[in-house]
Amino acid sequence: MKVEIVTIFPRMFDQIFDFGMINQASRKGLLEISVLDLREFSSDRHRTVDDRPYGGGQGMVLKPEPVFRAVEECLRRDQVPAHVVLLSPQGGRFDQEKAKELSLKTRLILICGRYEGVDQRVADYLADEELSIGDFVLSGGEFAAAVAVDAVSRLIPGVLGEGESVLYESFMEGLLDYPQYTRPEEFRGKKVPSVLLSGNHSEIRKWREEQALANTRIRRPDLLESVSKGVER
Repeated sequence: MKVEIVTIFPRMFDQIFDFGMINQASRKGLLEISVLDLREFSSDRHRTVDDRPYGGGQGMVLKPEPVFRAVEECLRRDQVPAHVVLLSPQGGRFDQEKAKELSLKTRLILICGRYEGVDQRVADYLADEELSIGDFVLSGGEFAAAVAVDAVSRLIPGVLGEGESVLYESFMEGLLDYPQYTRPEEFRGKKVPSVLLSGNHSEIRKWREEQALANTRIRRPDLLESVSKGVER
């Protein structure tokens, strides 16, 4: 997969992709990331990429011209079809299902929103979709882009080990994780659940399923509704 990120702060990504699954995917040749400085696509000597909103209001809005130029330059450099995503608070929810969907794309172009937003023509005529990582305010789309790349990269076929891939695709679909334990067996009087020490893999699997379900019911009951709707379909 090829990922291109359009941003006014390219240095924010200098090291963040050098670790974890993203780095592993890159070393395996499964992921290629490039970052474009939006200011390089401005049309004046001040490298202006924003302006005041029509109709008045606080803050600044990213202008359409540099964003269009940046994305169109990406498309000219490489003829591989690209899925263009605008990261903004107005977007649809980015969740695990969306991460799986994007992981099957050959190429992604991520546009990082900033300031009070991006000229609506970018969303209407350039981006294939808008995505938001949550109902909260960020300083900019760079943080959302990093989250999206991390979530998507670990799902690219071949990045995770085979055992891990099987685990994610089996009974954990749509639920929160089950509790995890490691050595020592007893710590400050708190013991690891005996079933995990039993060696009975059938019972361990059953326990994990029950714990995942209980964990999801307590912390994220909305996920259970999504799972049940998926089963109904």
